[in-house]
Amino acid sequence: MLQGLVIGSIKQAPQEKLPLIAQFIPKIDNWSVCDSFCSGLKFTKTNQALVWDFLQPYCQSTNAYDVRFAVVILLNYYVDEQYIQKTLQLLDDISHEDYYVKMALAWAVSICYIKMPKQTMPYLKNNHLDLFTYNKALQKITESLRIDADTKQIIRAMRRK
Repeated sequence: MLQGLVIGSIKQAPQEKLPLIAQFIPKIDNWSVCDSFCSGLKFTKTNQALVWDFLQPYCQSTNAYDVRFAVVILLNYYVDEQYIQKTLQLLDDISHEDYYVKMALAWAVSICYIKMPKQTMPYLKNNHLDLFTYNKALQKITESLRIDADTKQIIRAMRRK
């Protein structure tokens, strides 16, 4: 974990930092290390295009924490006007049976809705998320204090059975 925190805090050019990130990702073996590491990669905000390209192989990995890494980066740094549609599409394309990947996907979809409801509602109505992930995303949305009571009722009514 210390190595991951150091990578996030060192001042290096993004092209020099990405290989260090790639070396660290295989060492991620739990959600806490993954999420802490991702939150420290703040250079992503100013290097979105470069990091977007870097993330693509991790989204399709068979390793659960590779995929979770990509999803947590997406929810932290790519829920904005420029990337929301691409982010939702990328999330929709991810298919992995691991519980921690599904929870990250649900978390990411909920953050997309909380931050950008108008752009995310069409996605909630038409997506390829499995039953567990979809319903968990809706649950996370309704648990948010940033969502009003009327909207929570609408979201609850969207649950799949």
